[in-house]
Amino acid sequence: MAETTIEIRDNGPYLVKGSYTLVDAEGKAFETKDTIALCRCGHSATKPFCDGAHKREGFASAPRAEG
Repeated sequence: MAETTIEIRDNGPYLVKGSYTLVDAEGKAFETKDTIALCRCGHSATKPFCDGAHKREGFASAPRAEG
């Protein structure tokens, strides 16, 4: 079974790596690659994908898991 990981980048996007399907609210699948970056800041012009807008907008978020 393939493993999928989602990495939260400090002050940046979610990086999704592995085997997955990304679907919209209607169930239609997006074309994806082995690794994609998903927007967290809300400013990307290519949502749901990251276009680097977080840098321009000064987005700051660096959550950490407990333990």
